[in-house]
Amino acid sequence: MVKAKRHFAKTISYRILSSSFGFLTMWYLTGDFRIGAAFSVVEMVIKPIIYFAHERIWYRYIKYGLNNK
Repeated sequence: MVKAKRHFAKTISYRILSSSFGFLTMWYLTGDFRIGAAFSVVEMVIKPIIYFAHERIWYRYIKYGLNNK
């Protein structure tokens, strides 16, 4: 059985990686460190909530790709 804390840990590690990539991309595209940082902050607040909910919904309700024994 997978516990919610595993989904939470995956959420945090994914957000660090993804937000870093988003920051670097926005900084590169705009040339403005502040825009990159602002983008990352907004993304770090909103996306973990969405990701965590998505993981839990898949775990509880979507059986696609699971082996039924």
